[in-house]
Amino acid sequence: MTIDAAQLLADEAKYCSFGDTVHYVNPPKIFDGCDGSYMYDAEGTPYLDLQMWYSAVNFGYKNKRLEEVMIRQLQTLPQVASQYLHPTKIELAKFIAQDAEAKWGNAGRVHFNVGGAQAIEDSLKVVRNASGGKSLMFAFEGGYHGRTLGASSITSSYRYRRRFGHFGDRAQFLPFPYPFRRPKGMTAEEYSESLVQEFARKFENEYHAVWDPKTRQCEYAAFYVEPIQGTGGYVVPPANFFKGLKKVLDEHGVLLVVDEIQMGFWRTGKLWSVENFGVKPDVLVFAKALTNGLNALSGLWAREELINPTIFPPGSTHSTFASNPLGTALGLEVMKMTHEMDFGAQVRDSGAYFLEGLKDLQKRHKEIGDVDGLGLALRAEICTEDGFTPNRALLDKMVDIGLEGNLEYKGQKRGLVLDVGGYYKNVITLAPSLMITRPEIDEALVLLEQLLTRAKRS
Repeated sequence: MTIDAAQLLADEAKYCSFGDTVHYVNPPKIFDGCDGSYMYDAEGTPYLDLQMWYSAVNFGYKNKRLEEVMIRQLQTLPQVASQYLHPTKIELAKFIAQDAEAKWGNAGRVHFNVGGAQAIEDSLKVVRNASGGKSLMFAFEGGYHGRTLGASSITSSYRYRRRFGHFGDRAQFLPFPYPFRRPKGMTAEEYSESLVQEFARKFENEYHAVWDPKTRQCEYAAFYVEPIQGTGGYVVPPANFFKGLKKVLDEHGVLLVVDEIQMGFWRTGKLWSVENFGVKPDVLVFAKALTNGLNALSGLWAREELINPTIFPPGSTHSTFASNPLGTALGLEVMKMTHEMDFGAQVRDSGAYFLEGLKDLQKRHKEIGDVDGLGLALRAEICTEDGFTPNRALLDKMVDIGLEGNLEYKGQKRGLVLDVGGYYKNVITLAPSLMITRPEIDEALVLLEQLLTRAKRS
């Protein structure tokens, strides 16, 4: 460690709040540069990044086309107060709304904010307002929607709420279909159907606590879902699940709010991950990769009935930096860039190639209990030798070794950046650049095997 790095870490330990950082590794890693699929340390060692800032940099670090757009906007109109309009806000909202109407047949509007959790907060306002003030929501076990107070109430992890008082509006959390850990004797599809049936049972009579059959009203306003769970471990549900769930919701007037913060913008080979499951959202929340991580911008799309100016008038929410021109210019370019070609096919092809490599790796290492994925949202569940019992300790070792920067590929030093997720913190959640090349995927598979082999020996 250089003196500069040591001093930086000492200053960080003294002056920085640990409340906004995780400190998974000790000492925390300092990076000096990035390009494409790689991060670089002070010594210039390349670290192949397989999590790309939690899927915020879907289109590669230092993407030239997007950086040029940001520079042009910086030189044209970098700032404007949010009570005024600028062209790219309108153009981006139109692009997203027209795309949604073409896919789902519903007119709608787009509402911008800054971060993902803030957009979730706005969606809660939209839903509460449209439902006459109902504040209760359904959500999934393993779901993650952010750590602001409102978002924490619909995120299943108690540890995000524990120290911050009573959450009277805490969601009712229901099981998500987790194919690898389904009950014995059931197919994944049968398990999925059983969960839908159990949810539907809540509406059979008034004594199941959520439904008034006399007025045909549900106490709960909406169901918040990630079509593929992110922090929960990139869990891909069976294809039949959401159709069954949406049928129950529609029958009882409960809105479907889809969180696309991590899986949106082509991560799964579709613009929105919910497109893989054949259902129409009532509200859709997005953030992260909209600007490729170059600027904080988030937002939501909602059906016209929920968000038109009569029901959701000016001042319903406000953020100083919402729909900022740097962000909307970048977002508009992301949409144009990815619609100039069959971008989804490229992602699906790369994902299939990567997934095949993971399956091959699984054959040689019984500690890899499960591999799965959709597009370039991939998972590898690390277990003990029985191939099922979660092995968090082994994965923690792999993460540490990857960040040491002492792996080797074709005679050169390499590092590997991984993200950890899952209910038991034993899942490698792989979110590489959507522009990743075949040689880079080959390198990733070699480095993953090195990591696993070294971690098992240590």
